[in-house]
Amino acid sequence: MLPLIVIVTLFTLVGTSISSYSSLISTDFHALVSLKQGFDFSNPTLSSWDTSNPSSVCNSWVGIKCFQGRVISINLSNMDLYGSVSPAISSLDKLVELSIDGNNFTGEIKIENMSSLQSLNISNNLFSGNLDWNYSSLANVEILDAYNNNFSSFLPVGIVSLEKLKYLDLGGNYFYGRIPESYGDLVMLEYLSLAGNDLHGRIPKSLGNLTNLKEIYLGYFNVFVGGIPKEFGKLENLVHMDISSCELDGPIPPELGNLKMLNTLFLHINLLSGPIPRELGNLAGLVNLDLSANALTGEIPVELINLQQLRLFNLFMNKLHGSIPDFIADYPDLKVLGLWMNNFTGTIPEKLGQNEMLQELDLSSNKLTGTIPKDLCASKQLRILILLKNFLFGPIPEDFGTCSSLVRVRLGQNYLNGSIPNGFIYMPELNLVELQNNYLSGTLSENGNISSKPAKLGQLNLSNNQLSGSLPFSLSNFTSLQILSLEGNQFSGPIPPSIGVSQALKIDLSQNSLSDEIPPEIGNCIHLTYLDLSQNNFSGSIPPRISEIRILNYLNLSRNHLNETIPKSIGTMRSLTTADFSFNDLSGKLPESGQFAYFNATSFAGNPRLCGSLLNNPCNFTLITDPPGKSHGDFKLIFALGLLICSLVFAVAAIIKAKSFKKTGADSWKMTAFQKVDFGVPDVLECVKDGNVIGRGGAGIVYHGKMPNGIEIAVKKLLGFGNNSHDHGFRAEIRTLGNIRHRNIVRLVAFCSNKETNLLVYEYMRNGSLGEALHGKKGGFLSWNLRYKIAMEAARGLCYLHHDCSPLIVHRDVKSNNILLNSNFEAHVADFGLAKFLVDGGASECMSAVAGSYGYIAPEYAYTLRVDEKSDVYSFGVVLLELITGRRPVGEFGDGVDIVQWSKIVTNCKREAVTHIVDPRLTTVPEDEAMHLFFIAMLCIQENSVERPTMREVIQMLLEFPRQSPEYQPSSSKFVFQKLKSLEKDQS
Repeated sequence: MLPLIVIVTLFTLVGTSISSYSSLISTDFHALVSLKQGFDFSNPTLSSWDTSNPSSVCNSWVGIKCFQGRVISINLSNMDLYGSVSPAISSLDKLVELSIDGNNFTGEIKIENMSSLQSLNISNNLFSGNLDWNYSSLANVEILDAYNNNFSSFLPVGIVSLEKLKYLDLGGNYFYGRIPESYGDLVMLEYLSLAGNDLHGRIPKSLGNLTNLKEIYLGYFNVFVGGIPKEFGKLENLVHMDISSCELDGPIPPELGNLKMLNTLFLHINLLSGPIPRELGNLAGLVNLDLSANALTGEIPVELINLQQLRLFNLFMNKLHGSIPDFIADYPDLKVLGLWMNNFTGTIPEKLGQNEMLQELDLSSNKLTGTIPKDLCASKQLRILILLKNFLFGPIPEDFGTCSSLVRVRLGQNYLNGSIPNGFIYMPELNLVELQNNYLSGTLSENGNISSKPAKLGQLNLSNNQLSGSLPFSLSNFTSLQILSLEGNQFSGPIPPSIGVSQALKIDLSQNSLSDEIPPEIGNCIHLTYLDLSQNNFSGSIPPRISEIRILNYLNLSRNHLNETIPKSIGTMRSLTTADFSFNDLSGKLPESGQFAYFNATSFAGNPRLCGSLLNNPCNFTLITDPPGKSHGDFKLIFALGLLICSLVFAVAAIIKAKSFKKTGADSWKMTAFQKVDFGVPDVLECVKDGNVIGRGGAGIVYHGKMPNGIEIAVKKLLGFGNNSHDHGFRAEIRTLGNIRHRNIVRLVAFCSNKETNLLVYEYMRNGSLGEALHGKKGGFLSWNLRYKIAMEAARGLCYLHHDCSPLIVHRDVKSNNILLNSNFEAHVADFGLAKFLVDGGASECMSAVAGSYGYIAPEYAYTLRVDEKSDVYSFGVVLLELITGRRPVGEFGDGVDIVQWSKIVTNCKREAVTHIVDPRLTTVPEDEAMHLFFIAMLCIQENSVERPTMREVIQMLLEFPRQSPEYQPSSSKFVFQKLKSLEKDQS
């Protein structure tokens, strides 16, 4: 039996141990309670965190694991949690793993004093601030993943004290400055990602000391100088290297050929030059090689024959030449081969496709000759085939008619001949077929294979070939067809009524030999915006059902044999901005209502039996017929009297005109109308007086006037063209506006001129310019929804100039004062005094002097005088910033600072910070919409013009935004980084 003193001592020790253990459990419990309290909108799953029962922590709390009564693991990944992370988390001193990735946490986070912590994952959240922690208190950390947050600071230097660190991902943030040289001391590191930040300077040579490294990612948004360090040749264990899209220059170091373990080498979208090092042939294990979008020269080295495991091989958009080596066709596992936009010559390797793995092949925009290899689709794996813009000849391989795997085929602009293989255009997976500008002949067969349903084909372009025969009735099988281009062929016969089931946006059947009547079923194509049936042999009347296509923008029925009258209902199509009925056998009175009032007389030329005031062919005549047996004497007498009267009228008019000219001299006026008008020069001149001035600009003065019929006009007065005077953009404006018809382009009604003065007559915009409305007293009344609408409408106007005019037009002075608002606040792009035609189809044109308005001028325009449509995109981005902020482009931010610089400084280019710059006069602004519009503006005002979107892409972004959608959640501002990472290439 134990002595009493021993028993008392044992109970004392046990009690102390239990008390200590209970205290530690209580500490972990309180830390977790604080953590939960920091969460907003907690996931119902966290209801298992019973904060009233400390003993349940290790038993039933979701995401919690314990060991010996202590919390060692917290895993709350992808639980859609919001809020912040309490600093109390650092009291969990036995924590080994912490994973809170894939949530929506905001604010700063600090993890310290966790000596047991080995794995930390805070990626895919919205954390901000910095990562300057006390890393010496995290000595056992092996994994640190902070990818895709909003951290903004220098890269944390203290991180080098983590001697056991194997995995470091700081990518997808806003870290700036240089990569610290000391990062080369993280010798245990196996994974390093700093991609998608704002880093600059040189890539440290010291990173070559990380000999345990298996993966390295440094590109995307970072901008480095000094090229790739040759010291990277020492990374002998490297499996994956991605240093793409970061403006690297210089040659590719031959030392990279030492990386025998390398599986993937991505160096695309840089400025690398020189030849492809033959030493890369030593990388026998290489699976993915992408050197595209650089400035590499020379030929493909023969040493690359050793890369027998290649699956992806991209060299497109370089300056390479020579032939495509035959050994490429022998790569047994090759799936993707992209060599487009180089200077390759010779033939396509005959064995290409026989490896049974090839899925994507793009050799376009080279100088290749010869025929298309017949076995390209031998294995039925080929999905994408792009060979356009070469010098290929011969037939399309017959096997393509059974190649069911094909998705996109682009063979246009070659010298291909022969017929289109039977069944080819009916392949079930095809969504794009382009065979235009070849010498293809034969007919289009019907779809005889019932099991092959081309339900996915969206674009079919067979234009400018020698195809003949009738159009197949099986066109109705193309249930997803949006663009059908068959112009410039020899098709004959009728248009099958089955075309009426089409979902097409554009149908072009012009320049063929199609005949019979235009099927009324064409009116069922309610999605059509473009219809061209010109230069055929159509007869009969124009189907009135065309007017049922309510969004039709372009209609061309010219040079056919159409007869009877033009349906009056076509004039009710408000969307119709361009129409051509010329050179037919149309007759009767030309409708003058609706859109007909805006079409030029040339749209109806060549129809002698058409009459109407627009045609200067009055309809107030009476057809004279002779009674039976009566001679033609009366008719001859009347005809002679008519001629005499007309002669007298013309003589009197000539005398009056001569006297008028002598009397007025230089003051005689001439008016040219671009549509039917009910006023003359005197009515216009009556408007030009000081009391009617509504605006002044560098090109002239604008007056407001009202015509006798009540129509309001705006008159811009410009100086004349003397021998020594500049035309102030007048000729450009006349030539441009006189031929434009678009709902969001200001309409030029007429112009008047004499030797001293030129007057432009516009439709009047009651609400003035956007600049006046936005920056004046009305600015507070321009609601957010109205501003978004104006942005969309102005974008459509510019898109029309950039993409739908021929030749294309660059405005050169896009600004809020040149966006006019009608009585319904509908936006119209105006003032083309600085417009220039891009006669070469889109290439930039060098101007003799800087034109435009301060605050809107794109950087490349101001310094190089090099201008293209991307200069307009920049200016439009400034207008978007005006709409968001309500501020003027310049004058409100201090000397030398404009709205672009100010917006970038205040928001740090984070769209989440757009709330700091939104117009305070707006009472209701959906934050997600403001973020989206700001995001588009930031894309438009990028320094590098190539990186700006086109106006078509701007419209697409404005339309794609799911406005008012509850499912939309603002994602991390690294959306573009994610998009770029997935980018391979799409040449559509």
